[in-house]
Amino acid sequence: MNTYSQLKSRIGLDYLDLENNEKDHWNLTPPELYEEAIKNGEAILTKDYALRVRTGKYTGRSPSDRFIINQPSIQNDIDWGKINKPTDEGVFENLFQKVTAYLRDKQLYVKDCYAGADKKYQLNVRVISEAAYHGLFVHNMFIRPSEEQLKNHEPDFTVLAAPNFKANPEVDGTESETFILINFDRKIILIGGTLYSGELKKGIFSVMNYLLPKQGVMAMHCSANMDQEGDTAVFFGLSGTGKTTLSSDQDRILIGDDEHGWSENGVFNIEGGCYAKTINLSEENEPLIYATTKMPGTILENVVLDENRAPDFYDTSLTENTRCSYPIHYIPNASESGVGNHPTNVIFLTCDAFGVLPPISKLTPEQAMYHFISGYTAKVAGTERGIDEPQATFSACFGAPFMPLHPTVYAELLADKIRKYNSTVWLLNTGWTGGPHGIGHRMKLSHTRQMLSEALKGNLTDVTYDVDPIFELSIPQKIDGVPNNILNPRNTWDNKLAYDQKAEKLAAMFADNFCQFKENANKELVQAGPQV
Repeated sequence: MNTYSQLKSRIGLDYLDLENNEKDHWNLTPPELYEEAIKNGEAILTKDYALRVRTGKYTGRSPSDRFIINQPSIQNDIDWGKINKPTDEGVFENLFQKVTAYLRDKQLYVKDCYAGADKKYQLNVRVISEAAYHGLFVHNMFIRPSEEQLKNHEPDFTVLAAPNFKANPEVDGTESETFILINFDRKIILIGGTLYSGELKKGIFSVMNYLLPKQGVMAMHCSANMDQEGDTAVFFGLSGTGKTTLSSDQDRILIGDDEHGWSENGVFNIEGGCYAKTINLSEENEPLIYATTKMPGTILENVVLDENRAPDFYDTSLTENTRCSYPIHYIPNASESGVGNHPTNVIFLTCDAFGVLPPISKLTPEQAMYHFISGYTAKVAGTERGIDEPQATFSACFGAPFMPLHPTVYAELLADKIRKYNSTVWLLNTGWTGGPHGIGHRMKLSHTRQMLSEALKGNLTDVTYDVDPIFELSIPQKIDGVPNNILNPRNTWDNKLAYDQKAEKLAAMFADNFCQFKENANKELVQAGPQV
């Protein structure tokens, strides 16, 4: 078994001095972590023996509290700005000393795991937290080592989480009581002031998004699946756009639901589990995900329970960002290896709050790069603090909050992969139709699934397309099983003039946003955007 002497030698936690102490809980099993989480008052059991936890004040990520330590080794690599905010080593060292002193007398839970199903690009990860439920979350979400592998597991990166420790912004140089500090030289992610477990997985994802491109691997905020013959598809999109829902298809093999790499060998899952949104979850619409919520080992995060301890997925009183975490093998048709072939289809998912983008459109290679760099969607209520209703946003590469490098690095990598492996690219709108948010309604999931299915089967290759006059997107005139009138969004609006005005407004937003990339874009790429 690993000892704290190894831990201390790796990240300098000699302050804790817990070697051979009964408080050091290394790699407990899920039942043991269940017991600890319940005993500690972190969780309760649901009717079906899943674990329900509440994360308190923070029910989503805190992007304004995330910092990267500015060090000479990475200074010229990072795309510094509002997303990748720099702070200095003094801030890190001060908080590191305070957190480790705080944890000295605390009961800690240590989990060893991997990130990256392709062993060539695998990262050894160790997560240490004062919360037992974090241990179960890590067990679910990352790749689980065998007992033999655990004997020799040495972390390449360590996550140290003290959710009950709060920073003093005036003294500690943070934005609030919460902090997520990524130190590439020390190979530590230091988290405090938040119990929200999404910070654990997205912290490591940010690290992988720095490391993988330097090895020629495209790091992707996407889900992925494949058919029985290995025909692979990847789905890019921010939280709430449908990555998990649409990739969990009973007729296809699930590779992963959120984070992947695309190497010379094909696509591989970075994780070993799924973190699905459960707002309005139903057995009818999402049977595979719904079934996992009734399995021991699943964590239901901020889900309201009724008097019988049954989850109410329609209750948003705690947050709309309700989640369930489960090992990927809880999906019966999940891949055992976590790897797939080079994608035949690449799908960009957007949740268009303006209701003007078509439900599905085919992109040229230039349009694919334009929309990938733009990363348009709407932030869904509850995903981040302060978001109470959908808001239009542009997130480069459909994952800017987790991309330490400049967006053009990822865009060029993706362009190279698409050209090399002749992938077809689609833009799929899972947002509003018939009007904007507040007037129209969300696209029916059954229609979205049917359009996607026809595209993945290759049935849209030879159909007739119309070209949208503003966005210049190619819209199929007909898709089997889908009402023709919903394919062109303008046809779904009662007030056509209002549609035109909204479309022009969104097109102008695209153009304004893309100005920041014009310097590094060629003429063909600039012209691939909406015509304003």
